[in-house]
Amino acid sequence: MNEHRREILDMLAAGKITSDEADRLLAALNKDKDEDQPVGGPGSSSPRPQPKYIRVLVEAEDEKGGGGPVKVNVRVPMQLLRAGVRLASLIPAQARDRVNEALHEKGMAIDLNQIKPENLEELVDQLNDLTVDVDQSNTKVRVFCE
Repeated sequence: MNEHRREILDMLAAGKITSDEADRLLAALNKDKDEDQPVGGPGSSSPRPQPKYIRVLVEAEDEKGGGGPVKVNVRVPMQLLRAGVRLASLIPAQARDRVNEALHEKGMAIDLNQIKPENLEELVDQLNDLTVDVDQSNTKVRVFCE
């Protein structure tokens, strides 16, 4: 326990401050401590910042003889993902069932009924660790969060 924290608790025990005052002081002390530490630095136990974008990079040679390399650089905001999940929850149940059937016919095993806004932050947390690299003879694909 650090010195300032102990002083606050001693003042509380001695009756010099109220529990509400001690709570505010401890909160301010924790806020100052959080601002002093670098986020996600080496040895830091604080969480990494949330990713703001999903990035898709593709570099390939045009196989149809169109003459030259093909480059794709797409940056999708995570807010778009969040908004999409919230909008999916507004789709009527009958329409969701039709969309699910169409997705299954195309070979995509996705059930829109399972995508819920309350589960979105867990998904975003997992995306923070996402990195996909595909290297083929004439194609390089990278998908990552930033």
